[in-house]
Order: sequence, then structure tokens, then C-alpha cells
Amino acid sequence: MADRVSASIVIGGALDAPAFAELAELIAAERLAVEWDGDPFEPEHRVDGEPLRLFAHEVAGGRFEEIEDWCVMHRVPFVRWCGGYSGQWGPERVVAIGDGKAVSYAVTEDDEVVISRSTIAALGSLDAIFAHFDAAEFVVPALVVADAAPALPPTAGAHHVQ
Repeated sequence: MADRVSASIVIGGALDAPAFAELAELIAAERLAVEWDGDPFEPEHRVDGEPLRLFAHEVAGGRFEEIEDWCVMHRVPFVRWCGGYSGQWGPERVVAIGDGKAVSYAVTEDDEVVISRSTIAALGSLDAIFAHFDAAEFVVPALVVADAAPALPPTAGAHHVQ
């Protein structure tokens, strides 16, 4: 059995309706909830103007592997946090800004970004260190889902009475 921890993911960006339906199926398969110990996600839980925030306990390896891989492949921004598993891995934040890559950052159990001495040495300057923190603190944009079919003009299909 895989090591399991609590994890959360925030997903944003622009999707068309079929892509959102595909993502919603992946979310349902993972049994993610809209809050810690909350109701399972349903597509109508998406709120206009906000990113999608999802939560789960007992996540194998601390990753939502299929969702994260799908988001990276479709260039959908997300930030995922997971707690550490003693002796296996520390808490981490994974950031994908929608460029086809995901970057892992060390964090505390409270999701505060931390940096090691070796990383400081590798970054080499205070500006680079601040850039590292800025990149780790990426703010996920709202999840916008465009309709698959264009909206009809208000008069389409209307009958005029004279």
C-alpha cells in the first residue's frame, strides 16, 4: 500500500466546456472534496471568478497524478500542496504556471516556503532567492470555462407579431 498524506490543489486558467468535463471526471475519480472533509466535488461547485480549490486526505504519494499530468499537458495552471510522510518525503508545493512544466518547492506542514542552505548557494544572489520565493508563491488565476457553442443572439428564434 502506498504512503498516504493530506493534499490540496488549486486549479485555474481557461478551458472550453469539453476540457472542463474531462477534468471534472478526473477530479471525481480522485474523490476530491470542495473543502477539508467536505462534500465531493461536482462541476456546479465551480464558482465564476475563482480558481477551483480541492482537498483530500489519504492521498497516495501526496500527488493527484492524473490531474496534475493532465493540467501540465493542457497547460492549465495549478498549485498543489501535500504534507510530508516521515522518512519518505517532506511537505511540498508544486507550482505549474501553465507553461507545460511543474516545479516543486519545499514547504512546512503549514505550506510556508522554506529554502535550504545548498539552494541559497546554488541561487547565488539575494535577487535570485527572492525570485525563487516569488515563483513558489504563484497565485492561481480564476478557472474560466467557455461554452462549447456560441450563444445565440437575443432575437434568434423569436417570432415577431405585427
